[in-house]
Amino acid sequence: MPETAVVILNWNGLRYLKMFLGDVAANTADENTFVYLADNGSDDGSYEWVKENHTNVKLIRLSENHGFAEGYNLALKQIDAEFYVLLNSDIEVRSGWLSPMIKYLKDNPDVAACQPKILSYNAKEYFEYAGAAGGFIDKFGYPFCRGRILNHTEKDTGQYDDQADIFWSTGACMAVRAEAWNKCGGFDPAFFAHMEEIDLCWRFQNAGYRVAYIPQTSVYHVGGGTLSYDSPFKTYLNFRNNLFLLYKNLPGNILRSTLFKRKILDGVAAIFFLMKGQLRSTAAVWRAHMAFCMTRSLLREKRNALNPGYSSVKNPHILNKSIVFEFYVKGIRTYTGLIKKKTDQ
Repeated sequence: MPETAVVILNWNGLRYLKMFLGDVAANTADENTFVYLADNGSDDGSYEWVKENHTNVKLIRLSENHGFAEGYNLALKQIDAEFYVLLNSDIEVRSGWLSPMIKYLKDNPDVAACQPKILSYNAKEYFEYAGAAGGFIDKFGYPFCRGRILNHTEKDTGQYDDQADIFWSTGACMAVRAEAWNKCGGFDPAFFAHMEEIDLCWRFQNAGYRVAYIPQTSVYHVGGGTLSYDSPFKTYLNFRNNLFLLYKNLPGNILRSTLFKRKILDGVAAIFFLMKGQLRSTAAVWRAHMAFCMTRSLLREKRNALNPGYSSVKNPHILNKSIVFEFYVKGIRTYTGLIKKKTDQ
């Protein structure tokens, strides 16, 4: 059994496998660490290409595209390791990238997951959207990061070179303790893709674990490799899954009021898309809310299955502000700006 399994979930990602898989294998695989390619029903020949060109990469083949969430669930059930590392196919790694995260997990048994610094492959001095220097959410469930507020990413000048506890670790590159993954049930397959890692990290913390950011290592992420950032389907998943996230995990004493306010904010977003002529994105927000309403009974079962002991506990890593208001009205574009404002109040 390897100590660590680095698992790349692939769906029609041949282009990125040709760009990055060789470096991942060269800078990762050893007697304690295996690299896996879990193919999620690709039809672009990527599975066959890896089988022919990378004999040191272990292969798992899934019969169809199960999405990011269930794809990883099914793949990891077939792997026996102490630590899992979930790695996107569109990420460049360099020598020594993995060891700081695994060492941190070994030294801190109360940490369920951690991530490295996520920088942009196309602009390497800047943080990348999906994870940056560690993720958080505001009181309405909107995700943001140290180094990325909404669509604004910061230049990396060392301002986030401190190890920190975070609310969520990005699924683009996440080192996970297998024991915690199994205890908390892995990803929720209902999410399909997007925000499933936030949901899991919330459950990690409700189970008593921490989630951490490890600045001693970094990777370079292309981003938008499977779905482009302006995809209406991605818009649909983000809005729908954010509602799923809140309904499953919010403390009971603020659930209804928060969902009501969030629906108003989503209505404003839909109008904004409409004014910009993005009709498909407007429709995506509407469809997201319809899907949430239709799935409410299943979500209620999942919520009830979670530990009721945390129902009124406030998570200290949830920002008690609206990130939308801070960004668009107050003009705050950086995480340090948010914290300074919070400290001054």
